[in-house]
Amino acid sequence: MTHAVMKDRLQVYGQLMRVDKPIGTLLLLWPTLWGQWLATQGRPDPLILLIFVVGTFLMRSAGCVINDYADRHIDLHVERTSQRPFARGAVSEKEALLLAAALALLSLLLILPLNSLTLLMSVPAVLLAASYPFTKRFFPVPQAYLGIAFSFGIPMVFAAETGSVPVTAWWLLAANLLWTVAYDTAYAMADKPDDLKIGIRTSAITFGDHDVSAIMLCHGLFIGMMLLLGVDQGLGLPYYAALAVSCLLIAKQYTEIRTRDRKLCFKAFLDNNRVGAVIFAGMVLDFLLRQAA
Repeated sequence: MTHAVMKDRLQVYGQLMRVDKPIGTLLLLWPTLWGQWLATQGRPDPLILLIFVVGTFLMRSAGCVINDYADRHIDLHVERTSQRPFARGAVSEKEALLLAAALALLSLLLILPLNSLTLLMSVPAVLLAASYPFTKRFFPVPQAYLGIAFSFGIPMVFAAETGSVPVTAWWLLAANLLWTVAYDTAYAMADKPDDLKIGIRTSAITFGDHDVSAIMLCHGLFIGMMLLLGVDQGLGLPYYAALAVSCLLIAKQYTEIRTRDRKLCFKAFLDNNRVGAVIFAGMVLDFLLRQAA
C-alpha cells in the first residue's frame, strides 16, 4: 500500500469516526465528568479520568461507524449526510465493520484495569451504542434510546470510582436522558424534510407541530432534576449559578428552534456543548471552593 493510498484510507476512516466533528464526543463526555466529580466529591482518580476520556472518544467513534453502516442506503438521500464516506462510495462494508470492531476492542482493553462491576456494565453500554442506529427504523422516539446510550458512562464511572452504582447515578442518568432527547430532537429538526421523504423515525417527526414545546419541556425537566440533584448532594452557589447560565443558554436556543430553520436548529444542537461545559465548570468550582475552605 503506497503512502498516498494509506493517507487516503486514514482520512476516510477519520471521517467515519467523525474525528473532525468532536461535538458528539463532548456531549457524551460532559455527563460522564459530572458523574465522576459527584462520585468522588471532586477528587477523581487521574487514571480513571484518563481511561474514561479516551474511552468516550473511542466508543463515540465506534458508534459513528456503526451509524454510517446502518444508514449506508439512507445518507445519500439526506442533504447534510450526502458526502459521508458510505454515501459517496469511499468505503466498503467490511472495512467499516472491521474498524468498528477494532475501536470497540480498544475500548475493552482500556477498561481492563478497572473493577469487575465496571467491566460488567460495559456489556450493555456496547450493546446500546451498537443497536441505537437501527432503532430509527421502528421506534417513534429513537432519541430516548440514544439518551440511555449517551448516559451509560455515568453509572460506569460511579462503578469505577466507588465499586457501586447509587441512586444518584441513576437520577443523573435520567436527567441526562431528557437533555439528550432535547438536543437531539433539535438535531432531528434540521433533517426533518429529508427524514420524512425516506421514511425513518425521529422524535422531531413523532412530536410533529409540538416539537419545539417537547424540546423545551425536556430541557425544563432536565434543569429541574439537576437542581434537585444539587440540593441532594449539598452543592453550593457556583453550581446553581452554572444552572442559571444554562437556563439562559437554553432560552437562546428556543429563539433559534422556534423558527424551524434547518441551519438554526443545527446551531441550537451544537450550542448544547456550552450547557454541558458550564454545568461541569460550576461543579468543579463548587468542589474546589469546598476543598479550599
